[in-house]
Amino acid sequence: MEEEMTLDLKELFYILRKRMGLIIGITLASTIISIIISFFVLTPVYEAKMSVVIGKAETTSTDSAYSLNDVTMFQKLVKTYAEVAKSRVVAQSTLDLMDTDLEVDDLIEMVTVTPQADTQLMDITVKSTNPEEAKQIVSSLTLAFIKRAESLISNSSIEILDQPELPENPVAPNKKLNVAIAFFLGLMVSVGLVFVIEFMDNTVKTKEDVEKILDLPVIGLIPEHEAE
Repeated sequence: MEEEMTLDLKELFYILRKRMGLIIGITLASTIISIIISFFVLTPVYEAKMSVVIGKAETTSTDSAYSLNDVTMFQKLVKTYAEVAKSRVVAQSTLDLMDTDLEVDDLIEMVTVTPQADTQLMDITVKSTNPEEAKQIVSSLTLAFIKRAESLISNSSIEILDQPELPENPVAPNKKLNVAIAFFLGLMVSVGLVFVIEFMDNTVKTKEDVEKILDLPVIGLIPEHEAE
């Protein structure tokens, strides 16, 4: 019957020290691979955004002021407008305003519409590998959305809160985060692999192995000698 092996803190450090080369090698390899992929392989993605305010259309009647019910209604309608902005009809209208080879499905995948909670604001975001394209698409899509939405609900008004800016810095990939994750992942994998190898290795290579297995002190060592 095999004796149950227990590892104390000293033995843990001994195992890590003995396999330090493997730990450093795997950690460095994963980090270097992440650097190469993040900086030289992955294509940068840029993001352009516009925000719109959804409210009540101006009228000439004396009942044109906002009521609490109006505010609540338009806050709830923001979610409906978000679906309109992501619709295929709006996407097709956007493509009609642009000179592009994009398909409707491709455009929809590039668009994110986010209603801001408990407000009448809605953010329209477009991500693209081309910063100019991202800005052009978000501008065209917002105009197409406003035209479509106002035709669906006649007493609503949609105003552009801010114009999109040309994105200068990519939002993806997050190079520093990728490298950090690769470093810690490589470190954890290498340490785990070291302990797996240690438990599977039943050979005796050092005096520490003899003392650990036999629980006896080593009296002396025979030096290695090459025959002349």
